[in-house]
Amino acid sequence: MCCRLLLLLCALLARTAAGGSGRSYPHRSLLDSEGRYWLSWGQRGGRLTFRLEVRTAGYVGFGFSPTGAMAEADIVVGGVAHGRPYLQDYFTDANRELKKDAQQDYHLDYAMENSTHTVIEFTRELHTCDVNDKSITDSTVRVIWAYHHEDAGEAGPKYHDSNRGTKSLRLLSPEKTSVLSAALPYFDLVNQDVEPVIQRGHESLVHHILLYQCSSNFNDSVLDYGHECYHPNMPDAFLTCETVIFAWAIGGEGFSYPPHVGLSLGTPLDPHYVLLEVHYDNPTYKEGLMDNSGLRFFHTTDIRKYDAGVIEAGLWVSLFHTIPPGMPEFRSEGHCTLECLEEALEAEKPSGIHVFAVLLHAHLAGRGIRLRHFRKGEEMKLLAYDEDFDFNFQEFQYLKEERTILPGDNLITECRYNTKDRSRMTWGGLSTRNEMCLSYLLYYPRINLTRCASIPDIMEQLQFIGVKEIYRPVTTWPFIIKSPKQYKNLSFMDAMNKFKWTKKEGVSFNKLVLGLPVNVRCSKTDNAEWSIQGMTALPPEIDRPYKAEPLVCRTPASSSSLHRNVCFQVLVWTLVLWCSVVG
Repeated sequence: MCCRLLLLLCALLARTAAGGSGRSYPHRSLLDSEGRYWLSWGQRGGRLTFRLEVRTAGYVGFGFSPTGAMAEADIVVGGVAHGRPYLQDYFTDANRELKKDAQQDYHLDYAMENSTHTVIEFTRELHTCDVNDKSITDSTVRVIWAYHHEDAGEAGPKYHDSNRGTKSLRLLSPEKTSVLSAALPYFDLVNQDVEPVIQRGHESLVHHILLYQCSSNFNDSVLDYGHECYHPNMPDAFLTCETVIFAWAIGGEGFSYPPHVGLSLGTPLDPHYVLLEVHYDNPTYKEGLMDNSGLRFFHTTDIRKYDAGVIEAGLWVSLFHTIPPGMPEFRSEGHCTLECLEEALEAEKPSGIHVFAVLLHAHLAGRGIRLRHFRKGEEMKLLAYDEDFDFNFQEFQYLKEERTILPGDNLITECRYNTKDRSRMTWGGLSTRNEMCLSYLLYYPRINLTRCASIPDIMEQLQFIGVKEIYRPVTTWPFIIKSPKQYKNLSFMDAMNKFKWTKKEGVSFNKLVLGLPVNVRCSKTDNAEWSIQGMTALPPEIDRPYKAEPLVCRTPASSSSLHRNVCFQVLVWTLVLWCSVVG
């Protein structure tokens, strides 16, 4: 009997070695392009658990970096050497020098090595008390990875050469709904040979996609022909397509609506025509590429209780969104004012709407975005945020809890930018070198509000640089400055670029802009405008600003799991000895 028990334990150990600790990991991502490095992870309370599966018999490196590079990174290195597992906590300084951390905050749970792969499972607190560790929040996290064919020695790990990389992830995002089966019916909305390309091999070129609802009297004669966005040759009818139905941006994956919400088709409120707008990022100017990318919609036959809608909230996409050059930090705000929300909601849903996901959007200078929520002078908890925004990783964030927007509430999309490497002004616009500051709110039940945006007062921006008068009436675009002499006959953009911007002037200008009255633009599905269209509103008065709860850091966890492993090994060897004696 004893020997049978021993065999059972040995068989159990073999299965564990082959598969892992038995933990389940709700998230999984391939970190490299060759299928060699897989990361799985999941949150358990205030800790994250990780599983690394890497095609190597040497060491495996993993960590978190503020920029995706090696400098000032938080790194863990592990593997199995001579049959013994190891895991070491490291960090790098500003010069990328690797140093062993005096406080070891990564805790090994399981390690295995076979002829082809190394598998390591470990845990770490979200917030440690170690200055060399990176706190893990709901923001984008730039993970870095590396591996080597040799294990780390006493002197530490050898240089990994080209076996390394980085990938942006949102580690604490709520679990996504299960991916729908490919057997479900679906339909595609795709481009017809647009130049240049999300076909395989061109994934980095398609930056984001917007799907718009068009007016019901759309002329069939312009269907099925593509045009360059907002080019003079684009048909005027395309300008009637302003209501965003869905949005996708680079780094995003498939999106599933919650079980009680869906995107309806076929009702009188649903679109008869839609317009697909694809934005490309082609920095190397590849030529001769043809694209047939677009969106695929899976649909189910189950009845959802609510129709979903999308509200685009933020800065009106305009060149009057101005950011001076040479600024390590500059903030802009796009207002969805209480007047707009009050009129739209009171007309249809006085009990409010419920937001369940948010996509935050900016361009290359963007460093952080927050969607702030105000009610009766009190700032509520942030609706969504990303303090480490990555232009190449934008996706809808599922909210952990749905949030209600009531009539009279106020939303502000706040963006942080860095223009230290720029010598000229950055303008609002469609190009990736221009800037945007937008939030796309997915909500239910659907109301007749599609866009809620603002722009700071233009004349007060000009007055900051000394402009006194423009030619009136305004008959040309862009309008022309009349005085003073140094700006005479210059446009708004030329005058802003001519001004001698210093960091001090930029800080003063930023303070001015954030306090300016804003011109409001709120639009309906049928391109009609709410009565407040073009009105001037003031930023909300905040009697009680929101104060985030301080992060609670934890001291290194106890080594109880290690003790359990040691005790288990002792138990096995005791049984072996006992069997040999009894037998």
